[in-house]
Amino acid sequence: MNATCKAGTLKIVVGVAGGIAAYKAAHLVRYFTERGHDVHVVPTPAALSFVGAATFEALSGNPVSTTVFDAVDEVRHVRVGQEADLVVITPATADLLSRAAQGRADDLLTSTLLVATCPVVFAPAMHTEMWRHPATQENVGKLREHGSIVLEPAHGRLTGADTGPGRLADPEHIGAMALLSVARPGAFERNLEGRRLVISAGGTREELDPVRYLGNHSSGRQGYALADVAVHRGAEVTLVRGDTAELPVPPGATIVDVVSARDMDTAVREVAADADMVIMSAAVADFRPAEVAGAKMKKGSDEDALTKLVLTENPDILAGVVTRRREGQVVIGFAAETGDDNATPLDHAKVKLRKKGCDLLMCNDVSGGATFGSEDNVGWLLSSDGEVSEVPEGTKHSVAAAILDRAAALLPVN
Repeated sequence: MNATCKAGTLKIVVGVAGGIAAYKAAHLVRYFTERGHDVHVVPTPAALSFVGAATFEALSGNPVSTTVFDAVDEVRHVRVGQEADLVVITPATADLLSRAAQGRADDLLTSTLLVATCPVVFAPAMHTEMWRHPATQENVGKLREHGSIVLEPAHGRLTGADTGPGRLADPEHIGAMALLSVARPGAFERNLEGRRLVISAGGTREELDPVRYLGNHSSGRQGYALADVAVHRGAEVTLVRGDTAELPVPPGATIVDVVSARDMDTAVREVAADADMVIMSAAVADFRPAEVAGAKMKKGSDEDALTKLVLTENPDILAGVVTRRREGQVVIGFAAETGDDNATPLDHAKVKLRKKGCDLLMCNDVSGGATFGSEDNVGWLLSSDGEVSEVPEGTKHSVAAAILDRAAALLPVN
């Protein structure tokens, strides 16, 4: 890895293959440049039929070339890959995946891939039939065996009227996962292959009247990050999501939508029974109104009801999961805590861990609204044997990788 990486600025090569999703590569370039990284775009000749070189040059601030015959005196077809801290191919078409898996070097991009010793990330985009074809899947397997990271494509609208897996993932998702590959080597180890995970995410809404609800500031980003990383470690992931601020759906995850804490409790009961791991990262409301008004409550219409709102407890979903857990099932909880006159957030988390009985508990200090909606997280990971380890500040994907490292080690051997 180059010295630039150690200073916090990465030299990133964004490779662009010839597919309709090439226009989204422009968003990825901006994602990286806005974070201060030095981006060099290397398109295939076909990619320039979709997006012109001038667009990529304007966004990256660097010249664009497709051929090994530019700057021959600088041996550019070698230097681009040698000097990179990260290479991201988006979109990675079926043709590009095939050529890369075979070790071809017939343009500047594939030549760059052969000399790159940094993390290489492929973000596939193609029609569903092409993605599912045995030849494509064999190429994906070869690339992963060679040490490359091949992200899962999203499910959605493709070119024309077709819908299915093969859509290019959201550029923000691709960027976050690519940066994770540099920040945390080993984050994409396929150590959850064949495992079934249930992850809850987001806040719950408790209806007060037909217009209003009681909720919290949770964005769901940490749960989504856990789903992202788990899918790319080979897990079969079911994401039970409440209010998640319209975040992009984690590619490859099965989604179950809920609204209230009782909805989430019902959904988790249904999907967690045969799971190998359950991660309750959702910010579930502890209380709900004892009665829900049938019509919108008006100002001054019932001052007593407004000033003396009666609440009742919601079910303890995490405790219920622990009570019903099957042998070998790993259960992870989250604690969003604030300190008070009697204890620190960590003290409160230790009490919660003993009370809940889960295997691991991730504690966040949310004083002043910290971590809610943020791209970063920090905290402590507590285990049932009394060990407490600091989770250093990093992106929520980096924190997710740290949690899954510990959790995967607790799973029984298949």
